[in-house]
Amino acid sequence: MPGNAEVPLDMMKSRSWRWVVCLLVIVLGAACTPSEKRTIRVAIGTQNATINCATGGLLLRELSLLERFLPREGAYKDVEYEIVWKDFSSGPPITGEMIAGHLDFGMMADFPAVMNGVASQQAGKRNVYIAALSGSAAGAGNGILVPIGSPVHTMADLRGKRISVAFGSTAHGMLLRALSDLGMDPERDVTLVSQQPAEAEAALRWSTIDAHAGFVPFAELFPFRGIARKIYDGAITQIPTSHGMLVRAAYAEEHPEVVVGLLRAVIEADRLLEQDPERYSEVIEQVTGVDAEVAYMFHGPLGIQTRDVALKPQFVHGLRVAADTLVLLRRADDHLDIDHFVDDRYVRQAFEAAGVSYEERIARTAKVPITGADALTGAPIADPKRAAQIWVEGETWVRPYGSPASALAARRKLGAEGRQVRAMFVHDRHTGLKLLAEQAWYAEPPDGDLAAFLSRDYAETWARERKGAVKQLAELKAEPAPAPQPPPR
Repeated sequence: MPGNAEVPLDMMKSRSWRWVVCLLVIVLGAACTPSEKRTIRVAIGTQNATINCATGGLLLRELSLLERFLPREGAYKDVEYEIVWKDFSSGPPITGEMIAGHLDFGMMADFPAVMNGVASQQAGKRNVYIAALSGSAAGAGNGILVPIGSPVHTMADLRGKRISVAFGSTAHGMLLRALSDLGMDPERDVTLVSQQPAEAEAALRWSTIDAHAGFVPFAELFPFRGIARKIYDGAITQIPTSHGMLVRAAYAEEHPEVVVGLLRAVIEADRLLEQDPERYSEVIEQVTGVDAEVAYMFHGPLGIQTRDVALKPQFVHGLRVAADTLVLLRRADDHLDIDHFVDDRYVRQAFEAAGVSYEERIARTAKVPITGADALTGAPIADPKRAAQIWVEGETWVRPYGSPASALAARRKLGAEGRQVRAMFVHDRHTGLKLLAEQAWYAEPPDGDLAAFLSRDYAETWARERKGAVKQLAELKAEPAPAPQPPPR
């Protein structure tokens, strides 16, 4: 019967081969189909205008350093990175975005960083502090400004006045500590008003506010632009301050190699900036609009702050002080365990991968020195607190001088030659803080050994002890130039 007819052997073989061929086509086709790449987001909240964060954001983006150091091997061989940069004017908005899961990394100062830790804790989440970017063991970088024509010269003069500050910023923390040190109650003795830097600039220009507490770079930028005068620097508190980087703990646990790669990029940006501060200060200006001269005040030799990715003990101490200050002044409901908040595992791995000793970087506390010879006299530069610098219009490099008197003589000479000066820097004889020459007070003793100071009170004390006079740069420039001293034989 047809239904029971046997199938010839050669036909069975033919059908079997057809099935084998079909199966091979299916298998090989699947094997030849490219595997779907895994995408990892790297979303970073930056503060570009806060220029001491440049090595953690702005320079990484402009120089494509992050792409260079993200992992590409092993489990990351087929990974595609979605790099997201979001810029903010202060730290608190970054905190909100991190808690919402819209950002993976954020950079901010110690005071808002502690508030970030508290807020994430209250939200049932955890962010950790993984690296420093820049800081000052003395507290320099924040400052209190008054309008140019203000009669205010000291913090005590601000009793009963209106002071603006970006609430939740590191300048806010500095202001609260400064008032507390003077025995002033921030809720009774002054009126605090919340203002972001852009609002404060206009308020200072038109004298609609008595003072503004500013963070980096505005405590230097507004005076440089001639709209304010600094009467108080955070260095007076002698409490360490720093800016650093945070990451969502869950993200770091899932992608630890990405965190290490980001920190390796930061280490490289730090190296480049130390090597050529003038060049990268110009890059910072191009991106942010913050004048290169102000960027150089932070990133050049003997800068206002030191840059380092290492989590130095003094900066961790600054976080503890910030946490204690928040609780003491009833600005936070919960206390943050700093030992649990700070996690140095990733930055240690980054330094090891870069071939740099982490312990040596932890121990390095000195600022990058001003080296070489005085550009006017040829004498070696010996005392950092007496050093000065001039950035001449049209020149790539900043000129060094051994003293304010030598720099002043050079400035007079440049003026006689018709050369323009972009900026002149001097250093506070008491603290070593880098100052804009036009903003400093000078004690001029009979021997002509000019000493520069931020505070008029310090200048007056110095001058009185040496039977000298207190002057400002405009008065000194108008005086006849003394003959420069020859270099020692």
